[in-house]
Amino acid sequence: MRGKRIVIVLVAAVAVGLFFWFDLQRFLTLAALKANRQAILEYYDAHRVATVAGFMAIYIVQTALSLPGAAILSLAAGAIFGTLLGTLYAVIAATVGATLAFLVTRYLLHDLVQERFGKRLEGVNRELEARGLNYLLFLRLVPVFPFFLINLAAGLTRLPLRTFFTGTLLGIIPGGFVFVNAGASLATVDSLSGIVSPRVLGSFALLGLFALVPALYTKFRQQKG
Repeated sequence: MRGKRIVIVLVAAVAVGLFFWFDLQRFLTLAALKANRQAILEYYDAHRVATVAGFMAIYIVQTALSLPGAAILSLAAGAIFGTLLGTLYAVIAATVGATLAFLVTRYLLHDLVQERFGKRLEGVNRELEARGLNYLLFLRLVPVFPFFLINLAAGLTRLPLRTFFTGTLLGIIPGGFVFVNAGASLATVDSLSGIVSPRVLGSFALLGLFALVPALYTKFRQQKG
């Protein structure tokens, strides 16, 4: 079992190293997406299943290995597949990738992640264990912490896999829809920073607060009792 763990960790480390060695991040930029969109659309018209499978595989690997490029991939989903299908593919792929990162942290890299991020994640870990789904939804809806850190933090807790999967799937739908919808009108997108307006962020924060209401109510009742 230990040998298998070492192999998995080495494969992941090599994959991350190759990503940066060959500067694959240059393909995950807004300029690259705009330049290659027509060619990708033509390939999609001829090979629909392969394009969907390839896109989701790339998104899953990117998320599982905590590599940069999630925003561009979400834009690409909208540019290639349209808003509805793009949101579906992007959300499923991101959830699967996040779940893989969660499992790797819990069963393979627990000590390493604890040593590297333990202090930074202490408060998140405590709330995840105490509030579970509600707090995870809040974290996914309101970008208080980077996406990959939430995956790592949850892996350090006793949060059930089913709760993590469900909370991630539901929690990333609003943000995913915003980016995918922007990608469907790619020509109008000039920068990533302009996609999420203060009004949209405020809406996410409001949704996040609603997600926390049951947990806050329970905590209030416990303190009162």
